[in-house]
Amino acid sequence: MLPRLSPTLESASRQPGKISGLPEYTPGAAHMANTKQMANAIRALAMDAVQQANSGHPGAPMGMADMAVALWGEHLQHNPGNPHWANRDRFVLSNGHGSMLIYSVLHLTGYKLPIDELKKFRTLHSKTAGHPEVGVTPGVETTTGPLGQGITNAVGMALAEKLLAAEFNQAGHTIVDHHTYAFMGDGCLMEGISHEACALAGAWKLNKLIALYDDNGISIDGQVTPWFIDNTPQRFAAYGWSVIDAVDGNNAAAVSAAIATAKRSADKPTLIVCKTAIGKGSPNRAGTSKAHGEPLGAEEIKLTREALGWNFPPFKIPKEVYADWDAKAAGKAREAEWNKVFASYKAAFPVQAKEFVRRMKGELPKNFHQVAFDAVVAAHTKGETVASRKASQLALEAFTAALPEMLGGSADLTGSNLTNTKSTPAFRVDLAGDVVKTEEGKIGRHINFGVREFGMAAIMNGVALHGGYIPYGGTFLTFSDYSRNAIRMAALMKKRIIHVFTHDSIGLGEDGPTHQSIEHAASLRLIPGLDVWRPADTAETTVAWAVALQNAHRPSALLLSRQNLAYSPKSDLGDISRGAYVLSEPEHVGIKKTHGVIIATGSEVQLALAAQKLLAQRKIGVRVVSMPSTNVFDRQDSDYKQSVLPAGIPRVAVEMGSSDGWWKYGCSAVVGIDTYGESAPAPVLFEHFGFTPQNVADTVHAALLRKA
Repeated sequence: MLPRLSPTLESASRQPGKISGLPEYTPGAAHMANTKQMANAIRALAMDAVQQANSGHPGAPMGMADMAVALWGEHLQHNPGNPHWANRDRFVLSNGHGSMLIYSVLHLTGYKLPIDELKKFRTLHSKTAGHPEVGVTPGVETTTGPLGQGITNAVGMALAEKLLAAEFNQAGHTIVDHHTYAFMGDGCLMEGISHEACALAGAWKLNKLIALYDDNGISIDGQVTPWFIDNTPQRFAAYGWSVIDAVDGNNAAAVSAAIATAKRSADKPTLIVCKTAIGKGSPNRAGTSKAHGEPLGAEEIKLTREALGWNFPPFKIPKEVYADWDAKAAGKAREAEWNKVFASYKAAFPVQAKEFVRRMKGELPKNFHQVAFDAVVAAHTKGETVASRKASQLALEAFTAALPEMLGGSADLTGSNLTNTKSTPAFRVDLAGDVVKTEEGKIGRHINFGVREFGMAAIMNGVALHGGYIPYGGTFLTFSDYSRNAIRMAALMKKRIIHVFTHDSIGLGEDGPTHQSIEHAASLRLIPGLDVWRPADTAETTVAWAVALQNAHRPSALLLSRQNLAYSPKSDLGDISRGAYVLSEPEHVGIKKTHGVIIATGSEVQLALAAQKLLAQRKIGVRVVSMPSTNVFDRQDSDYKQSVLPAGIPRVAVEMGSSDGWWKYGCSAVVGIDTYGESAPAPVLFEHFGFTPQNVADTVHAALLRKA
């Protein structure tokens, strides 16, 4: 029988979320009879690994074991022999603390994750970290643990699948056709990001997205009912999802039937509400918070084995259970079948096939360096005085025209972030759920995320993880706080995502301290693996974009101004990409000796140049160094860093933001701002906070006198 829908949904005719008129699903021969022992294998491995590590979360894997049997044993399209097969289904364990579930199924189905790695759960350098990590464990699609971000990554993956299908599939030749599945728990649904992402999934009609909700009613603090009273089925129906409610999540056949129904959805993502018992099988801990995040203990494990009828020692799986789980042959056959389809596609559409392969590999076109060179030279030659947010759009015009994989967007600030271009029409879907194309047959490549900064950032992570697109998205710099944990996750996963943060200082004026970033540049620079760029003009902005696009394994953040910035003439464009370079020597203002160095970023480079001229009137020669990216500069060799910042010469940094990060460069003084801003026109604020050529010159002069 089909799992019943919730009474609240059944009572309303044709309302969103209603599934009706579909034939009953009957599990086929592929659904092995021994589902009970298959599930118990997961339970045993989970409790044994957590016990051996003396830490971890056995409850979720034990409760979701039957759900995993249903999905991985019946429906998941994957190949353990090739975890990177382009048309595989994506599986996301959003409640990543239950990592022993995914480690167990990866091991059992035949991925290169031997039992010895499960025995090393949560130990140094093992492939079985406390939470799943992409790039560490074969078959893991995304790094999860921060709750809510996994389901949001899944939305990004499903979006990428939908767009690639619309872009590359041809009549009679379907090469992109796979689902994205996510397991998630109460914690994921409590996190606000799940609202942001799942609402967008409904708006985008991501019918290939299927989320299975582990509805066990337990979190760390116990029964969730005092603090989690959402009517989840109605909530998702309101988002525009199909909902299959009240499925027995500890019955693999029931879950499998629900998945089969969900796969028939033509225009909606599907939520399957699986009623489970956390710690299923444990006589004394099942259904309690004690099963959540600590080992069961030797005595309880003994009792659990007896209750489950699992009469095998720790980490011992019978051959017949391995045989039931083994997916290697079936996976190899699936991929071989797809390879035939792709070969036919390649013969009929060789240009598109080559492009698809390139993009799924994450490789830039062979002419990219020439495109980037031409864009930088054009920015240098024109020498326009524009805000760096506008300079960013000018660079994007060139790059989005040359790179069809660039997928942009904004959190309801397109007109301010300037992330849209002539080559990136708006992404839209029609009432049937199909991607709307332009008259030229192009898909929309600019996404209106709405006021959802965190959701946007984590969805972009999912898009990048899926492959085929390079995502970028915009908001104000001060709202990077909303996005921060997703930015951190991008850096941890080493994925190419580009964040466009405009309105980068007190220079936005009257909007006041709520919108004026102070600590944000310094804070973002502290994230390991993230490149932060604060360019000073059109050339630096274009270089920042070019470097960000070339960094296949590193996210980037571009901090851009609202106010216009004059172009600074340069004798050598090449060193911009090294993060810092000498922009102006004392000789440029008629002084032969270098007495000091001014380091500046972004809009403050013009202040530094003006101060250089004022100091020259006092017979003081200073070098002006533009440092658009401290992160990139810090990775340069010592000889280059010494050539830019010579030892023994006093240094002063100038930036409209927190001063803390600048002392590491041996500065004698910093012209910064360590308080919140004020609401007033920008010129008034610059004067008030000391961002004037005169104050910079006086600060440098005073620093030199102290050194003397």
